[in-house]
Amino acid sequence: MRYPTLAASLFAALGAALTPAAPAMAWGAIGHRITGAIADENLSGVARAQVRLLLGNEDLAEAATWPDDMKSDPSDFWQKKASPWHYVTVREGDAYKASDAPPEGDALTALPRFTATLRDPKASIEDKRLALRFIVHIIGDLHQPLHVGGGTDRGGNDFKVTWFGKETNLHSVWDSGMIEQRSLSYSEYAHWLSRKITPEQVVAWNVRDPQVWTSESIALRKTIYPKQPSISWDYAYQHRAEIDDRLERAGVRIAAYLNWLFDQEAPAAK
Repeated sequence: MRYPTLAASLFAALGAALTPAAPAMAWGAIGHRITGAIADENLSGVARAQVRLLLGNEDLAEAATWPDDMKSDPSDFWQKKASPWHYVTVREGDAYKASDAPPEGDALTALPRFTATLRDPKASIEDKRLALRFIVHIIGDLHQPLHVGGGTDRGGNDFKVTWFGKETNLHSVWDSGMIEQRSLSYSEYAHWLSRKITPEQVVAWNVRDPQVWTSESIALRKTIYPKQPSISWDYAYQHRAEIDDRLERAGVRIAAYLNWLFDQEAPAAK
């Protein structure tokens, strides 16, 4: 897999500024790193060793942003094929159905494929690295309520608001606006959240079923659209606990999923 050069990244950023807006990335870099850092703290010994074997010194906080970082790569894989794997659309009801998946796939069709790659003894190390990074990223994405959209406004991208007087959209507010408004680094934010997570919550949130994650996100998504387009302190205060909860759950569940996945990989005792 070819990593983007600085020139390619700058070119892609310039191109993005001159073309119609595409769906924003979930959580933004800080939010994804928070979920990865919380996950790192909850890995089992086996899972931690397996992650280290694949990623070396790259921790899950760094791995969590990689699929978004690679959006600057001009290859067809990153510009076309991988683009739909960051979100899902549920057009009717409160539960994702197989019929909701578009022909190009989405986050919930990509997740089992990447899981199968990690379990495949014939898969290359490079393919397994790609799979691991995407799994970490996708689980984070599915906990951002606007990445489980209803199919009417591109996950809040078309819902225009002003955030502390700046014109933006609701998706961006949830991706990064409310998180960056706290003025914390990802490591500070993750530490603040991690020390508040109780053992009882870790047990209760140890749910590996993506249907549960998406149902939670749908329920929250229905409550976060503001009545007035101008939002600032009141909106941030109203939803602060909710966004913290989604970040915490995502981190715990990334770890739970990897613990399960890699424990399944362990050879049976003889």
